[in-house]
Amino acid sequence: MTTALITGSTAGIGSAFARRLAADGHDLILVARDTDRLRVQATELHDRHGVEVRVLAADLSTDAGIASVEKRLADGKQPVDLLVNNAGFGNRGRFLEVPVADELTMLKVHCEAVLRLTVAATRSMRERGRGGVVNVASVAAFLPRGTYGASKAWVVQFTQGAARDLEGSGVRLMALCPGFVRTEFHERAGMGTDNIPKWMWLDADKLVAAALADLARGRTVSIPDPRYKALMSVVKLTPRALLGGVTSRTGRKYGPR
Repeated sequence: MTTALITGSTAGIGSAFARRLAADGHDLILVARDTDRLRVQATELHDRHGVEVRVLAADLSTDAGIASVEKRLADGKQPVDLLVNNAGFGNRGRFLEVPVADELTMLKVHCEAVLRLTVAATRSMRERGRGGVVNVASVAAFLPRGTYGASKAWVVQFTQGAARDLEGSGVRLMALCPGFVRTEFHERAGMGTDNIPKWMWLDADKLVAAALADLARGRTVSIPDPRYKALMSVVKLTPRALLGGVTSRTGRKYGPR
């Protein structure tokens, strides 16, 4: 029986990963800040799928929270076979409208936590010759979109570089880049969504199924929807100055994922 550890597991994409992996027979370690929600989620998944589900309450915006998850990932007696670094959030507002402290917290969760947990997981995975890591980024990584987009661009570049360095070790790494997904993400950030076309919304469960298929294929970057793949192809051909103008108008109020 394999074990998967999922951060930010109680909502959105993290919850969809938990449902899918439990249905596939994986034991789970669920990580989030809210202990009560974790326990409810763990009970539901255990009762429905018969898998072992443990919870680890941790705030990944703190050193202590990151360290507690690092310790669990480094436990060779209870190995983790798949790490899903999903925890993340958005800040509403343009540059200089968001407090610097909030921007630094975002970098802590999106970059430092991802780095440290990936290192902790892949060290033991490499020793065993198998394992996988999914780092949840965003299509915002390919757009000029302030701190959020920059942090997700870092996730993509870091994951691709680490995947290349671990090639042949049996350890797979993949950056998952979704677009707009119907989750609690925008509501928690106070972002309006009324102006987002219906065709741009993705279903979290379908997204996870596509992501896991891409991981199995050995892809290092997954944009798990044909619509967004086409859109990102257009983005590559669009002058950066024009992209900057578009994203500054729709930008931080309506950020993907």
